[in-house]
Amino acid sequence: MQFKKAPRGATPLAQRPRVSHRHLLAVAALTAAVAIAALVAPGGDVEANRSADAELPGAMDAAIEVAESGVDTAAIEEPAPTETEAAAEPPETPEPAPAPAWRELIVQSGDNLSLLFKRAGYGDGDVYRIVHTAPQGKALERIYPGQTIGFLADDAGELAAVRHVIDPLHSVVYRRMDGGYSSERIDREPEVRLAWASGEIDTSLFLAGRDAGLSSNLVMELANLFGGVIDFALDPRKGDTMHVLYEELYLDGERFDEGNIIAASFTNKGETFNAFRYTDSAGQASYYNENGVSMRKAFLMAPVDFTRISSNFNLKRLHPIYKTTRPHRGTDYAAPRGTPVFASGDGRVIEAGYTRANGNYVFIQHGERFVTKYLHLNKRKVRQGQRVVQSQVIGTVGSTGAATGPHLHYEFLVDGVHRNPRTVHKLLPKAKSLASAEMPAFRSAITGVSQQLAQRQSDTRLASAGGPSTGTATAAP
Repeated sequence: MQFKKAPRGATPLAQRPRVSHRHLLAVAALTAAVAIAALVAPGGDVEANRSADAELPGAMDAAIEVAESGVDTAAIEEPAPTETEAAAEPPETPEPAPAPAWRELIVQSGDNLSLLFKRAGYGDGDVYRIVHTAPQGKALERIYPGQTIGFLADDAGELAAVRHVIDPLHSVVYRRMDGGYSSERIDREPEVRLAWASGEIDTSLFLAGRDAGLSSNLVMELANLFGGVIDFALDPRKGDTMHVLYEELYLDGERFDEGNIIAASFTNKGETFNAFRYTDSAGQASYYNENGVSMRKAFLMAPVDFTRISSNFNLKRLHPIYKTTRPHRGTDYAAPRGTPVFASGDGRVIEAGYTRANGNYVFIQHGERFVTKYLHLNKRKVRQGQRVVQSQVIGTVGSTGAATGPHLHYEFLVDGVHRNPRTVHKLLPKAKSLASAEMPAFRSAITGVSQQLAQRQSDTRLASAGGPSTGTATAAP
């Protein structure tokens, strides 16, 4: 083959794209080197040398033509790897099989298992087998709106598993097996982060807490925490301040709920009350002030999630309906209809019923000396003879009986005599304190938090001196 040059001035023919120019040149150089080596090698007969001499130009032309032609060298076969080289190469990792897909349904009001299974394409027989063969099958019947029921089918479309998501932290998985279903409870641990919230009272504790970033539940927990020393219906004043260190719960990096209050303070009319969460040596968690005195008093100062006081204790009050002077032996807490009413202390329900004057009412006996009465309820949540604990909801605010509007009428009796509910705490038993043996551990446990709380209070006083402050919420260090 002769290498033909293009005529001078002519346009060269378009060449095919070269796959690897360096590789092609290397092949050409190697071919030429082999030919030259064969020519100058010593020994051999003259005919052989002449033959090699004659073939050299052709070999060179062939090598150049290969280099210039753009032949895809990938087509040139390479020697198979040796066993050692093959063993050194990492094996191919197979792609993981896709996880089976769950079909999830949200439990709606009025749903039951039969309806949910039918909606997912399964029958009552599947319901029966899970409920009656799985170890925890009966629990699947206790479903509530907002929960999730997941269904997993096998390759044949038959039901293979059911997942009951009770809440973000707890779920139960039921899997089909020979003869029935197994059950596995899965409990997750959330990540706990601490956060601070600070606020100043302008109109109410509720609004101050909301402005500080606290939920309604945390505000009520705060009110209950200090409910034995502060009547949040009458005691708070504009300019009072609060500080709260509380838990935020995270799952998979996202906040989903609130935890416990770790420490809190409330400054009312210049007097500051502190509370710290502490778990004693017996594993019991409760709240104490800085001296180890329990924040849980025998009775709450106010037994309702109130909005305002409409009528105070007055033995000579003019009755708004009967228009006669009648003793008002309690305190009226005006609040929207349906507002929860709490048991002010532990005790037993001695009466629960309805009369024309009292409307729906509940009377509670606390030990031998004390009785509390709750009148004009919209609904009663307890029955006669039932045991109740402090802050348990016993009813809701209403206007039943002789009432002009929704409110709670609350009475407090000591040894059968009516007392002013707002001042009766002076006659009540003292709160319990931690045992002396617990105090070193208690002081050690609250030292860091106590210092942070004191710093927050100091910062608030400085801010107040320079102008009004607003509610803030920050992450704890």
